[in-house]
Formats: sequence, C-alpha cells, structure tokens
Amino acid sequence: MKQAMLVDEALVLRAPEMNDLDMLYLWENDSEQWNVGNAVAPYSRKQLWDYIDTYEADIFASRQLRFVIEEKSSHKAIGTIDVFDFDPVNRHASVGIYIDVNARMQGYAKRAIDLLCEYCFAHIGMHSLTALTAMSNEPAQRLFKSCRFKTCGCLRSWVRIGNQYEDVVVLQLLA
Repeated sequence: MKQAMLVDEALVLRAPEMNDLDMLYLWENDSEQWNVGNAVAPYSRKQLWDYIDTYEADIFASRQLRFVIEEKSSHKAIGTIDVFDFDPVNRHASVGIYIDVNARMQGYAKRAIDLLCEYCFAHIGMHSLTALTAMSNEPAQRLFKSCRFKTCGCLRSWVRIGNQYEDVVVLQLLA
C-alpha cells in the first residue's frame, strides 16, 4: 500500500486544529523568533482562533498553506511549516518552518521539509521552492542544504535584527 503523501515514519503534516491553539499561541508569541519572520507584535488567542476557524486549505485561493508538524507516535504538535507567497502562474513559493525548542536537533525539521517538498512538487505541481535565511543563521542554511536546496543569491541588507540590517541568503529547490 502506498504511504500517504504528508506522512512518514516519524511525522504527520496536517491542517491546524482548534486543539493546537495553545501551542500556536506560544510559538507565534515567542519574541526570540520574531527576527526570523516578520512578526513585530504578539498575536491574541482570538486572532489565532479566527485564523484556525477560517483556515483556507486551497493554496490557489489563499496563496499559502500552513501545516502543523505532528510527531506520529505521540500525536503531539512539535512545530509548523508554511508555504507562502505562492505564485500560481509560475508555480513557485517560499517555505518557512518552526520547530518547538523541546523538539529541535532530532531531525524533525529535515523530515518536515522533505515531506512538504514532495507534496508541493508531486501534488501541487510546483516548479520551485525558496527559503530566505539571515546570513548569520548558519543552522537554517545547513538544514535547507541538507534538503537539496541550493544557494542562489543574496539579498543585501534585507532583514532588520535589532537596529542593524543583515543580508539574507536565498536558497532554492527546483522540482
């Protein structure tokens, strides 16, 4: 029997559920992680509730997808992985990932990215996925390179970290 596309031996990638609200609230409001995304202020529980309640799983309509990364054996949510800035004409998008601090360094991020890439290329028909990481975020660069992403550019002075701007490495994976 063929294995489901968003599942492997250790993980399941699934849509956000209401019982994820508390974890999403903690993760989205982790101000130490705001410098790797675009967050500038905390989210309320109501905002996250509304997001889950109105979640649109059609990437062609919403131009994005969010999956909760669930550990298969415990059914515990351990992170999120996103596809965003989807261009349906040229079939490319960006990827972002967050792994809970207690689940890091166990290979979950690589597994989740591999599952997501397989889904995007085989099911959605994407041609290209990109990831942007701060130049100083060498662990993220190693992670995406371990998933076959290649460095293809640099965006100068692209992200503000504190009162300074930092270059961003552009990594890309072609189908």
